[in-house]
Amino acid sequence: MWFFARDPVRDFPFELSPEPPEGSPPGPWVLHRGRKKATGSPVSIFVYDVKPGAEEQTQVAKAAFKRLKTLRHPNILAYIDGLETDKCLHVVTEAVTPLGVYLKARAEAGGLKELELSWGLHQIVKALSFLVNDCSLIHNNVCMAAVFVDRAGEWKLGGLDYMYSAQGNGGGPPRKGIPELEQYDPPELADGSGRAVREKWSADMWRLGCLIWEVFNGSLPRAAALRNPGKIPKSLVPHYCELVGANPKVRPNPARFLQNCRAPGGFMNNRFVETNLFLEEIQIKEPAEKQKFFQELSKSLDSFPEDFCRHKVLPQLLTAFEFGNAGAVVLTPLFKVGKFLSAEEYQQKIIPVVVKMFSSTDRAMRIRLLQQMEQFIQYLDEPTVNTQIFPHVVHGFLDTNPAIREQTVKSMLLLAPKLNETNLNVELMKHFARLQAKDEQGPIRCNTTVCLGKIGSYLSATTRHRVLTSAFSRATKDPFAPSRVAGVLGFAATHNLYSMNDCAHKILPVLCGLTVDPEKSVRDQAFKAIRSFLSKLEAVSEDPTQLAEVEKDVHAASSPGMGGAAASWAGWAVTGVSSLTSKLIRAHPTAAPAETNIPQRPAPEGFPAPAPTPVPAAPTTSGPWETQEEGKDTEEDSSAADRWDDEDWGSLEQEAESVLAQRDEWSTRNQASRAGQASNPGHRSQESDWSSWEAEGSWEQDWQEPSPPEPPPEGTRLASEYNWGGPEPSDKGDPFAALSVHREAGAQVLVPVQWEGADLGWTSAKAELARKKREERRREMEAKRAEKKAAKGPMKLGTRKLD
Repeated sequence: MWFFARDPVRDFPFELSPEPPEGSPPGPWVLHRGRKKATGSPVSIFVYDVKPGAEEQTQVAKAAFKRLKTLRHPNILAYIDGLETDKCLHVVTEAVTPLGVYLKARAEAGGLKELELSWGLHQIVKALSFLVNDCSLIHNNVCMAAVFVDRAGEWKLGGLDYMYSAQGNGGGPPRKGIPELEQYDPPELADGSGRAVREKWSADMWRLGCLIWEVFNGSLPRAAALRNPGKIPKSLVPHYCELVGANPKVRPNPARFLQNCRAPGGFMNNRFVETNLFLEEIQIKEPAEKQKFFQELSKSLDSFPEDFCRHKVLPQLLTAFEFGNAGAVVLTPLFKVGKFLSAEEYQQKIIPVVVKMFSSTDRAMRIRLLQQMEQFIQYLDEPTVNTQIFPHVVHGFLDTNPAIREQTVKSMLLLAPKLNETNLNVELMKHFARLQAKDEQGPIRCNTTVCLGKIGSYLSATTRHRVLTSAFSRATKDPFAPSRVAGVLGFAATHNLYSMNDCAHKILPVLCGLTVDPEKSVRDQAFKAIRSFLSKLEAVSEDPTQLAEVEKDVHAASSPGMGGAAASWAGWAVTGVSSLTSKLIRAHPTAAPAETNIPQRPAPEGFPAPAPTPVPAAPTTSGPWETQEEGKDTEEDSSAADRWDDEDWGSLEQEAESVLAQRDEWSTRNQASRAGQASNPGHRSQESDWSSWEAEGSWEQDWQEPSPPEPPPEGTRLASEYNWGGPEPSDKGDPFAALSVHREAGAQVLVPVQWEGADLGWTSAKAELARKKREERRREMEAKRAEKKAAKGPMKLGTRKLD
């Protein structure tokens, strides 16, 4: 039987890279790149080959092996593993690059900033302070060749070959025998004059001065060059001169050198050093300190090195969110750092955190996620959006905070292209219908209309046919003037999605009613849209062969190019209307639905010009405007095909009641406002008014039932071909033409579903009757309690109640 000796190098869990060794420093060790066999993670491997007749160098290498294995400090090269055989020594450390190679590469890329150099030198001085003051060890080899840089840009002190004890244990300093290293020895050791080194740190601080000179000026040619500071910053020159002074007694202790450089106006007194020092101690900081730090961090990240942000700041941000309850404050710096990551790294590190954040109940976190969705939406895949993000986002539609409802609406511009058929055509439309009909904030109703116009191309053909005309028609009857403008612009933006019959019988009658609107901005937009639609009808009338081309988008599953154009139209909703929303919400944070100063819209027969009055942000209760509107609606054509009140949207009557309960649980911020609404009969009369409009065949029907679509025309003049902004003709292209975007040809179309037989929560006579009964019952109970209290008076303590 044969026995073979095992090869320890082959069994070693690390392997050398086939690439040539990196610029190895002078000395016995050769630096190689390597990796761990099990995981493939990169490492650095220092290799020493034992040679005959070099026993002294071998002993030095073994001593360095032992020192590196036992010394642990954040600023000293981190030992991972090692191998010692008769033929070689292998020392595995974290993946690093020699400082000389790193500085050369950065110089070719534009050079290092002073911020990076200040923190790098800070780390080396701190490592020396640890060795001298805490371990009583003299490094004896501080130079460019003994400093390494990791992937985060952190400087690490290595080169422990010639280290010895400051207390004299184990003999004096070992002999180097390498001229490249001996040139960094202080003059008191080289001239042989016999001057004693009075302080244990004096020699290493001289060598630190040589390192500083080389960092700013390049390789040190001779010791006499130290007299000229060269490119050393002025704030560092006084402290540098102390290091290279001829008298060893005036050279400062490493700890005092750091203190001097950190003084106000010092070289190491900057935001970058302060940030690093805070990150090193973040685990012991108070929560309030962490909150303040993360709030200020994003302002400084732009000036910080990219590698530092990726490899040092990002892990701390992820840890702070995962274990430190940092909350929403980490979002802004997290997404800022995310810009430095590749798509693969973003998927691995950022997306899992984002998905987890969406399930948080923290309002501040939810609104910041919605506000910054543009920064990470491209990294989210459709299954993740539909199963893990959208179910949490839709809760924002029901939130009592208007700012969250508004941001939730705006976020749909980014989420819509990734939503599946059910979430987009059923769930989202259900929430949009509720917001447009019932939200007390006019600007939010306006944004809902705008958002619907922008995502209309993503809807299935049947949903578009049933929803768009009715929804925009409802918006044109909103008491909030910008909502009426949004309804008109919504018609214009989706002009290619309507058949010629819809344009003539549904859209133009609605737009014509707006030509006598009290607000001039509404009238102006209505006239422009009317001219645009009339031009299409006229073009088809003159050349009927154009009908198929004009209506080509009506039955399409989606419009291919509109996804990219949505962002351009988004400025209308997200910037213009958003600022209006925030102003009105601040001005009327608990706007009640009952308003009396509402401008009366003139009857269609005449053209009176009433003076415009301020329009509130909230929807109004029954009043003169609504009375005239109901009269007007009875005169309109009541034979519209898509009657919203005949459709069932999933028993929304029960859902509407549960929504009220959820809103009370989620927040008490607007309790006073909700109480006022509950006791205000005008709020319920508004709902009955909406119901009466639908019963009379108005355009205010609840957009929900999918039905067979009808096609729209083409080849006619578009909305932008008319002057939309001033007296002079417009030369610009159609701003809505780019929104004519289809989905892929294979996109699914939502199959029509039978919705008949159910009422909407906010228009149902059944729901109205139930509310009235509850109100009557509450009043009866209050009256009975008051009657008993008045008859019997308060009971005295200790008496027995007798009936």
